[in-house]
Amino acid sequence: MPDPHIRMAVLDDGDALGELDRTTWSTLHEVMPPPQPPYRPFFDEEHPPGDLLVAELAGEIVGYIRLVPPTPLASNAHVRQIRGLAVAGTARRHGVGRALLRAACAEARRQGATRITLRVLGHNTPARELYAAEGFAVEGVLPGEFHLAGRYVDDVLMGRGLTAY
Repeated sequence: MPDPHIRMAVLDDGDALGELDRTTWSTLHEVMPPPQPPYRPFFDEEHPPGDLLVAELAGEIVGYIRLVPPTPLASNAHVRQIRGLAVAGTARRHGVGRALLRAACAEARRQGATRITLRVLGHNTPARELYAAEGFAVEGVLPGEFHLAGRYVDDVLMGRGLTAY
């Protein structure tokens, strides 16, 4: 499989990204209930296209990563947070998630950030392994923070510096 092409999202990507969100929904990574029709627009005032990088293979969107400032505070402006990563089932295990993570780190550096963080559910072993392989370390755990599919699940905070390597 060729390397994915990573680019900034545009408004016209909304329908494809909404469909990707719906088809990748799982309690492995999602704390909200499954989406139900009528579906909300993927982009809105709080979730503009400029916050997303998308991955394409053969011209088809197969993944995205959302990168945002964690707070509006000036004292926190040096940090970016990943608030969503999705990869189509057909594109998993082909480097799409890794390419998106690397692109998000590069974009965060371009924006002047020196640190990047994310939250991941404790039972999401594939995501945690990917994040660790890309230099993210566990920085905190909220034990049993969520109750999903009949069990309590930890909320894990991971982060890393953005020095070039």
